[in-house]
Amino acid sequence: MRDRDVPAAGGRALRFIAIEGLDGSGKDTQALLLKKYLAAQGVDALLRAHPAPDNVFGALAKKALTKESKLQRALATLFYGLDVIRSVLLYCRDGNTVIFVRYTMACAYLPRPLIRPSYAVVSALLPKSKEMFFLDVAPEEAMRRVIIRGEAPEMFETLGHMEKVRARALLITDHWQVIDGNGPPDQVFQRILAGLAGGR
Repeated sequence: MRDRDVPAAGGRALRFIAIEGLDGSGKDTQALLLKKYLAAQGVDALLRAHPAPDNVFGALAKKALTKESKLQRALATLFYGLDVIRSVLLYCRDGNTVIFVRYTMACAYLPRPLIRPSYAVVSALLPKSKEMFFLDVAPEEAMRRVIIRGEAPEMFETLGHMEKVRARALLITDHWQVIDGNGPPDQVFQRILAGLAGGR
């Protein structure tokens, strides 16, 4: 699919914004702040957080993430991918402004030799834009936030997994704006606003 900078024929182009990062990096918080900010500008943005609980693929992905085995990891990856594709097909249309929480960085969870080739294929097929943000948070800080959250831990929510995934994700951030996500939410949000196309 085309980059959002390419004009759509016969109407307003899709505006695609993505927010990625480790668990505990503040993705959902920043996406909600951004949706509220855009609403104040008169823009009704669609917010899709993955895995989404409103469809079978998202529900199955979330269920698999709460278990620890190679099979469950494969199932979580499969259903997560289907959930994202479903959102792309349903919501990434000309004239829409969409915010995706969790997107193609799931490739960082694959075995290391598969990360770059898989990401190359995925990023060629799915929408991308200049408004894609990777919230880079120290694994220790991300783990602290996950613990404070008090929810049942998922299979990747350990310090060891977070260190590994962060290192792998940074291999494929070529099309992403890497944002320091370690500070307070309002400071992180200001960095995101500064990275929006056209600035504030």
